[in-house]
Amino acid sequence: MNRKPIRVLIVDDSASVRQVLSTILSEDPGIEVMGTAADAFAAARRLQTELPDVMILDIEMPGMDGLTFLRKIMAQRPIPVIICSTLTEAGSKALFDALEAGAVDVLPKPRIDTRNALMETADRLRHAVRAAAQARLRPREARVPVEKKLTADVIMPPPVPGRVRHTTDRIVCIGISTGGTETLREVLQALPALCPGIAIVQHMPEKFTAAFAKRLNGICAMEIKEAEDGDELSAGRVLIAPGNHHMLLQRSGTQYRIAIKDGPHVSRHRPSVDVLFRSAAQYAGANALGLIMTGMGDDGARGLLEMRKAGARTLAQDEESCVVFGMPKEAIELGAAERIVKLARVPQEIMAWPQATLAGAGENARNA
Repeated sequence: MNRKPIRVLIVDDSASVRQVLSTILSEDPGIEVMGTAADAFAAARRLQTELPDVMILDIEMPGMDGLTFLRKIMAQRPIPVIICSTLTEAGSKALFDALEAGAVDVLPKPRIDTRNALMETADRLRHAVRAAAQARLRPREARVPVEKKLTADVIMPPPVPGRVRHTTDRIVCIGISTGGTETLREVLQALPALCPGIAIVQHMPEKFTAAFAKRLNGICAMEIKEAEDGDELSAGRVLIAPGNHHMLLQRSGTQYRIAIKDGPHVSRHRPSVDVLFRSAAQYAGANALGLIMTGMGDDGARGLLEMRKAGARTLAQDEESCVVFGMPKEAIELGAAERIVKLARVPQEIMAWPQATLAGAGENARNA
């Protein structure tokens, strides 16, 4: 059956930006640009007659800025909104203000300086629109074009059973995408300073992740930072994969360390959750807890299954609390998740898991 295209309204005071965005989106047969507006007032008049499936909104505009307009939309008639602004390129406060106001995603303005830059921008924009159209604000099935999709094999080989060396350290690996910024804030703020070491792949553009980590570090009890090559993953520390780079877990003796690598997109993403989860299966095995949360697509599903087969505990966020129930749904259908948990339960699951694992090990030793 043919599905209706995703209808998009573009709101930006720059005529050239409106033209570039319109051209990029119109090249996708599953997306239709229903119109453009030069300011919030023109957009508001358009919304009185018809609602788009997704709105792309600038921040700096004459008359009424985009953040004020976004807050009005969310208070009166919520629709999925993607902020597209130069103010977010360096991970400014505007990025987090937009997410807190209800934006589904935040993107920098399109880069047109080289053909490769334009293609990357175009892919990211179209993916964001398809994800936004499926957000729980207005659930909708979107047609996803067939693209070549690589697996974690291009970064590292599959894990070998029985190769994990013993250690008492317990770590947590989280994969998350659309809707993940506020979801992670809620989870991490609820954790104490001495929590298990946590490695996170959040699908975000380059430059955003450092500011995101810095913001979380200021409001959470544990240390949170953008991961760097060679960083130690230990109790009380949260490491977030840098945008546009893969993050892998490795072992140095009994210590866990982070490796940052370039390479092709895996499951259409860089960083890829599948890459992190595969490395956890190979180097941590039963010492790891894998958690897949809100996001579009299937990145992380196969990696979570590899973790489960390696003896790790595996969880998936439930549909009701997800912004987009894509990645958890794929993992559940694949049999990768041992249990499905509500968002509100995630912090308790993270803190209870090391004690439960150690208690089970002690019981096994007594029964041996």
